Amino acid sequence: MSRVNRADSTTERRSPTGSRGTRLFFETKLGAERFAPGVWGWVIPLAVFVCALGLRLYGLNNPHALIFDETYYAKDAYALLQAGYELNWPDSADDDWLAGAPQPTNEGSYVVHPPLGKWLIALGILPFGIEDPFGWRFSAAVAGALGALLISFIAQRMFRSVFLGGIAGVLTAVEGHHLVMSRVALLDIFLMLFVLAAFGALLVDRYSGRRRLAGWAAETSGDSAQWTTGPVLLWRPWRLAAGVLLGCAVAVKLSALSFVLVFGIMVVLWDLQARRIIGVRKWVRSGLLFDALPATLTVLPLAAATYLVSWTGWLVSEAGWGRHAYDPDPSGLAALVPSAIRALWNYHGSAADFHTGLDSEHEYASHPLTWPFMGRPVSMHYQGRSQGEEYEHTGEICQAESCSSAVVDLANPLIWWAGGVGLLVVLALWLGRRDWRYGAILSGFIAGGAVWLLFPDRTMFFFYTISYHPFVILTVVVLASLLLRAGTGTSDRAGRVRSAAEIVSAQQRNTVMVLCFVLLSVAVSVFFWPVWTAEFIPYDQWRLRMWVQSWI
Repeated sequence: MSRVNRADSTTERRSPTGSRGTRLFFETKLGAERFAPGVWGWVIPLAVFVCALGLRLYGLNNPHALIFDETYYAKDAYALLQAGYELNWPDSADDDWLAGAPQPTNEGSYVVHPPLGKWLIALGILPFGIEDPFGWRFSAAVAGALGALLISFIAQRMFRSVFLGGIAGVLTAVEGHHLVMSRVALLDIFLMLFVLAAFGALLVDRYSGRRRLAGWAAETSGDSAQWTTGPVLLWRPWRLAAGVLLGCAVAVKLSALSFVLVFGIMVVLWDLQARRIIGVRKWVRSGLLFDALPATLTVLPLAAATYLVSWTGWLVSEAGWGRHAYDPDPSGLAALVPSAIRALWNYHGSAADFHTGLDSEHEYASHPLTWPFMGRPVSMHYQGRSQGEEYEHTGEICQAESCSSAVVDLANPLIWWAGGVGLLVVLALWLGRRDWRYGAILSGFIAGGAVWLLFPDRTMFFFYTISYHPFVILTVVVLASLLLRAGTGTSDRAGRVRSAAEIVSAQQRNTVMVLCFVLLSVAVSVFFWPVWTAEFIPYDQWRLRMWVQSWI
């Protein structure tokens, strides 16, 4: 905006109406205009949450066994409740656990993941105990349902549409990959939740920060020297909240560090862009000095402090693994660091070596380049029975020639593959239009997926993709938003003006098409439900759902 126009705006702002109009002008220019979703903006996401929670709690105690890595994390959660740190378990631990008599040793256990996710699993064990798997899986189910709620709110705000927000929530609620990871006591669903919540907090900060910037621009004279650098927006509570949430994400799994880096770069670019758009002359220097530097000095220490707090049980212990593995006579600045912190540093050095050097073969390992195609999903549970035999987890008797019960971390193919197409569309649109929303969606894919390409020799699994699952859903929402706008412009490509009836007809047609996709996605989820939830079904029915040999 030119200085002449700013001066004109200053004259206009002398009246209350002019001031408000100028602020609205700047808010629109910054893409920060207010959005009022109304009562449906709350009713639909909350309804999605209730449905998602019901789907995740139904039959949660089947199978009555420690499946896949539950054998580590559920027992670690129990140990945290007993001692405040992870403990070693005897060889018969699984049998004792299922018998309702867990007996960990008094010896600290070496673990390679931080404790917060296991503490969250423990929150379910506290009220429900370990006698039933419902207890150790409950927290994951709640986390998954909260993820569906958050994505509904986030999509609603990003696309300014309650309808599209509802679609994002419904697709998340019924999607199989998300469903399976919400029904097992693993860490990754908590990682997803904190990453998504941090992303949502950064979105709120983006809108609120830009509205404050618009208010400053509306009240500042066009010939003021303040336009050289712009204002200092120090108080950013939602950005601080994002720091806490990212610290929580890292406290679940260290792989969340990639989200800290990528989201940090994204936010800096948002701030620089805002100052450039509003007309600040030295927008690069002021953005780095007034926005990026304060964020670095506040958000990162806050995230680090949050992470450190998650280790409290280990830090105050005397018998945690590696608790006393530190130099007893440090020199220099190291002497100022408490011994517990130095021991924790050494612990993390060992864990980092483990993570970067993990290259053991595994039946269900997969390369990140196969994840968009679901090349090798993880089978977390499989049990076969012959005719007349009992399935001990539910007491059912096999009535067919042979029967199967399975929990396969398999995504809904329609939603997942549509997300792959959506990713290509989002990338093309971002390159062509530089729409910030497309860049934000791509950031999730980069931090959650592309970062694993840096470790080609490491053992990796498809279920790692749950960290960027919300961004897969957002790509599908992008496709839906494009479809909803098809043929609804005031004129067609030939320049012919469309009548109101034509536009309404196109809107109705597009809405029906989007709803048909959602209903078809739900139908596909109904079809795959048995192999997501360990239902006891005839073997032929299980085999019917294994479309690709590598899914078995």
